[in-house]
Amino acid sequence: MDYRYHCHIPAESGYNSLPFNPCDLLDFGLLRLEAGAIWSGESGDREILAVILGGRASFTVGDRSFENLGGRADVFSGKPYSVYIPAGSRVSVTAVEPVEIALPSAPSDLDAEPYVIDPSRVATGRWGAANFSRQYHQILTEISQPDLPAARLIVGETYTPSGNWSTYPPHRHAYDNLPVEAKHEEMYYFRVSPGGGFGISRVYTDEGYEENFTVRDHAMQMMPAGYHTIVSAPGYTTYFLWFLAGTQRTQGALDDRDLAWVGQRVPGLRELGL
Repeated sequence: MDYRYHCHIPAESGYNSLPFNPCDLLDFGLLRLEAGAIWSGESGDREILAVILGGRASFTVGDRSFENLGGRADVFSGKPYSVYIPAGSRVSVTAVEPVEIALPSAPSDLDAEPYVIDPSRVATGRWGAANFSRQYHQILTEISQPDLPAARLIVGETYTPSGNWSTYPPHRHAYDNLPVEAKHEEMYYFRVSPGGGFGISRVYTDEGYEENFTVRDHAMQMMPAGYHTIVSAPGYTTYFLWFLAGTQRTQGALDDRDLAWVGQRVPGLRELGL
């Protein structure tokens, strides 16, 4: 079985697609437009969450228009604006200024209207402690935005500081066994600050497969299966847009049993101010 779970997505002007995709449900596109440029497409049988990574754009989704959305300079400069694009929609995006937009998607038969998620709706917080702490944005989850309709997509952002680990202890989403675990595919889209830095991503399975690769700008970690974790090189912050899809939107992850004790130390570490 070919377990190759990582790649770099092209970052050319226009719409960029994954060079290959081991997932059955999730897909991803990266849209890059210069000021005044227009891109049009269709969502088909998929729901899409257009997350503005940097810059400003106007959207027309079906007969709805959303003007001049965005504002952060890049992914390291605040919370995002996002647009939910239902299945069966014609989409047009006009760049108000140079803009980058992430387009995670998943199959959907949900009858829903398009909508905007503005920064005020994006939940923030901290996961972990000590040198495995990281900051998160929850953009579209059943926990933080339960009133926003979606069929499968769960989307957020994580910022892993210099030298720290993220998604640690490593966890998986292999089986529907709630509340312990939910079966989900997941993908990470990475950026690194300052430019030229790197991180390391690790994916491994119970069957003995292990994959480690160097994280740089526009790297993709695609996880139809396996435990996963990443670490930022000292001096650099690693960003990743994370998105999941499965048979339902309730989240549940099972930690690697050999490493789960580390996560159990979080309350005590936080009491120490770590």
